[in-house]
Amino acid sequence: MTAEETAAETTSETPTAEVPAAEKKRKLSAAELISSFESSQLKSDLPEIYVGDTVKVGVRISEGNKERIQPYEGVVISKRHGGMHQTITVRRIFQGIGVERVFMLHSPQVATINVERRGKVRRAKLFYLRDRVGKATRVKQRFDR
Repeated sequence: MTAEETAAETTSETPTAEVPAAEKKRKLSAAELISSFESSQLKSDLPEIYVGDTVKVGVRISEGNKERIQPYEGVVISKRHGGMHQTITVRRIFQGIGVERVFMLHSPQVATINVERRGKVRRAKLFYLRDRVGKATRVKQRFDR
């Protein structure tokens, strides 16, 4: 073998075309991968929801092979977390018994959220409504939002 042939072989062995492809396919860390997936799953059409608002949440319910949307209307008594894990607690009175339900806002089970009326409150959490009965559970309406 001549020196020219060995030089040609060594240059052909170095993958010059593969280096940019490897840089393009850079490996994502676990945190980056999770955050990119979560950002793709976020809903963009959510209304501004505040504590004290009366909301109607459309919940997807599957019965056998059928799927229907059941409305759940009540007062938002708390909001928690943020981003993908944001939740609201909705309280309603059903047959004289207070029922609270926690909804993850970005869940596929939540089909729609409509704000029926805005509430005027001075607290971040309205847990005091649990102790009240009848007309005492009413929240004043807010007109400026």
